[in-house]
Amino acid sequence: MSHHYSGPALGFPHGDARLDLTDLYAFGKPGDDRKSILIMNVHPSFSLQPRGPTRSDPFAHEAIYELKIDTDGDSIADIAYRVRFSLFEGGVQTATLRCVRGAAAAGVGDAGDVLIEAAPVSLGRTPRVTEVGEHRLFAGWRSDPFFFDVLGVLDGFKFTQQDFFADKDVCSIVLEIPNVSLAPGRVGIWARTLDGAGGRWVQADRGARPAQTPFLTGEAIAAYNAAEPADDRQFVSVFAHSLEHAGGYAAADAERVAATLLPDILPFDHTRPASYPENGRALTDDVQDYFLSILTKGKVTTDGVGPHGDLLADFPYLGPPHAAAR
Repeated sequence: MSHHYSGPALGFPHGDARLDLTDLYAFGKPGDDRKSILIMNVHPSFSLQPRGPTRSDPFAHEAIYELKIDTDGDSIADIAYRVRFSLFEGGVQTATLRCVRGAAAAGVGDAGDVLIEAAPVSLGRTPRVTEVGEHRLFAGWRSDPFFFDVLGVLDGFKFTQQDFFADKDVCSIVLEIPNVSLAPGRVGIWARTLDGAGGRWVQADRGARPAQTPFLTGEAIAAYNAAEPADDRQFVSVFAHSLEHAGGYAAADAERVAATLLPDILPFDHTRPASYPENGRALTDDVQDYFLSILTKGKVTTDGVGPHGDLLADFPYLGPPHAAAR
């Protein structure tokens, strides 16, 4: 189910919904070929196990929310956009955006050149956007753009065409960046959350391609969330085992298909239209139909639900949150 509930037993990484990465999107800015849009969604508003709402404070102040960009194809970050948040006090929270380039981009920490600071976090329906120079930042609650019949797939692919996420919210970090800051041609993008609550930075969650963690079980989920894309070869056999079990793949075919899903990096070329899985990911791409087809070896090709109708034409592109309190 995309990357929602990527902790153990359909829970949250480190037991904290605010650290749960749900989706990553990358597409060219509509009507402006000089800019690109990167969206990192975290903190689903509703828990699956146990079922019920999560917490109301948007982002963890003891965390780093990071977008990593590989410009030379070695699966190691050369650019990192890092967002940190203030304490959520009196219904107010602010964000600071930093950028680091070179070898330090692959490291752990909150260093980097400050691009935007004290940006207000949005809690209501009207988005609060901060623009400094060539960058724009939105952070706050939004309608979850992901669409999928989660309960149907958990019930043995007995789909009801009911979109589990139609009334759900997420916390979004939406970043508009100039294309000149990227490498010419294709780059690789992924997102991660770092947890610093224990006194040192620990990677809690990471991902790029939607619906990767459903291939993992048990201790492999925690290992995967803590790993780097450059080391993803170690998970090919785990993915292959799931393909054999769920789709009836022969062993050799399962290994071959699993290898196409790793490393977990989203390819993106800003000179071409976004279309998953070849190039980035648009908000309306039906990524779960693609996932179902792979997982079941073509036996199941759709869950019968489609994109949401509340997307905005302009920045930050995601619809307003559903929760009345927000």
